[in-house]
Amino acid sequence: MKKLFGRVLIVVPAIALQAAWFYFFLVNINGVMDEHIVNAIHLIFTVLAVMFVTNLIAKRDESSYRLLWVLVITALPIFGALLYLMLGHKSTGKKLKRRLERSRKQLVTPDADTSKDLISEIKQSDLRIGQSLEHLCASAQFPVCRNDTSKYYPLGEDAFPDMCADLKKAKHFIFVEYFIIQSGKFWDTLTDIMAERAAEGVDVRVMYDDLGSISTYSVKDIAGLKKKGIKCIPFNPFFLISSQLNNRDHRKIMVIDGEVAYSGGINLADEYINEIERFGHWKDIAFRVTGTAVDSYTFMFAEFWNAFSIDKIPADLLEKNRPVHTPPEKENGYIIPYYDSPMREEHTSNELFTDMLSAATDHIWFYTPYLLLGDALFDAFIRAARRGVDVRIMTPAIPDKKIVHRLTRSYYEDLLKAGVKVYEYTPGFVHAKAFIADDKVGSIGTVNLDYRSLFLHFECNAVFFKADILNELKKDFIATQAKCKEWKLEDIKKGFLHKFVDNLLRVIAPLL
Repeated sequence: MKKLFGRVLIVVPAIALQAAWFYFFLVNINGVMDEHIVNAIHLIFTVLAVMFVTNLIAKRDESSYRLLWVLVITALPIFGALLYLMLGHKSTGKKLKRRLERSRKQLVTPDADTSKDLISEIKQSDLRIGQSLEHLCASAQFPVCRNDTSKYYPLGEDAFPDMCADLKKAKHFIFVEYFIIQSGKFWDTLTDIMAERAAEGVDVRVMYDDLGSISTYSVKDIAGLKKKGIKCIPFNPFFLISSQLNNRDHRKIMVIDGEVAYSGGINLADEYINEIERFGHWKDIAFRVTGTAVDSYTFMFAEFWNAFSIDKIPADLLEKNRPVHTPPEKENGYIIPYYDSPMREEHTSNELFTDMLSAATDHIWFYTPYLLLGDALFDAFIRAARRGVDVRIMTPAIPDKKIVHRLTRSYYEDLLKAGVKVYEYTPGFVHAKAFIADDKVGSIGTVNLDYRSLFLHFECNAVFFKADILNELKKDFIATQAKCKEWKLEDIKKGFLHKFVDNLLRVIAPLL
């Protein structure tokens, strides 16, 4: 709370100045400018509003997101046009995009030479899935790799000791990137180990999202890490309401020496290992991979770090210490680690999930803490269930955000009518993000089934094809389902007012 109060003292005055400027411009404009100038300004913004609405209607993008902006601009032409210029238009993130592009060009990209051969192998096994994964690689610009070892953790506390053990073995570098970092048993233990390794000459770098950790981490904490020899920066610092405010770094990555990588849903705070209880039992998942897939996670971190830090990662640190990955001892399928970017024209994970729902023939099951679906993905769930696919969605019974939970439940009726099975985890909060389809393809990562993850945030995900880890994911889903309540149509609340509120929330869902 102290950290949040400190940030409020810094941020609120800056935002208040912005708000005061808007108020002065929009309300008092008539008193300080010539009438002809005022009329000209009104005309300009009216024309802009019409242009924006026309563009929104015509553009190929998520319809729910477009509809919200059309309503805002139509109802409040001047204010809506200004707001859309600041927050709604992708071109407003060009500065952020250019930073990442410059950083990417200066790095050695993950080896894609063998990717085409591996895609061909996948196509021989399953043409439909192979086509989808080939498009995924092209869209995200990451290669498919042979899966070496991949370990599944059904709870955050299961991953914790392995993380500690691997960190203690670090010889060259440790890269840590998480949405939320908070002092406690989890983070403090990792910090102590990283400080020990830094003292031995290991290059240790930590990056966190400034808005995600606004109440849990601060400049003071960064200074504390630097005293221990650990470099640390916040991603996209939050000071003013800007075009890039919505674009948060929701990724979770830990890379050690380019040999081992961790990812999944867990953040570095004590509720994620059930050391403290916030919303009942915290159900989350993580995974550990080795082999060539780790190169992709190393690249992801280096690209972001070099884009936002003055202290760049030396090229020789990565090249001289890049491990030589030997072929896996046994066949263990394929893996495609990638990240989502709101700067791309295509919404990579949204398209992947929609495509996998279309390709599934027997079953497709999803873990997600939030369910705020765009029209294309919503329809894909319904169509898959209607053609006889066993479609299941698991969400929390105890929410961390009540309005978002209410909105999540607003989708249940249509899904249940189509034949989708919906389960709520009664012991607590599901924070896992994963899917498995037909026992042969699935993903684990940071992507929620909501607007922010699918359209606005930077996310990271790993798609597995015919890998052993999928068996563990399925077993875990079945075991977790046994602790859930299955929703039925008779559980849905009826009534005009209730439905009206749900519909209103659905309209504003892209902002939540």
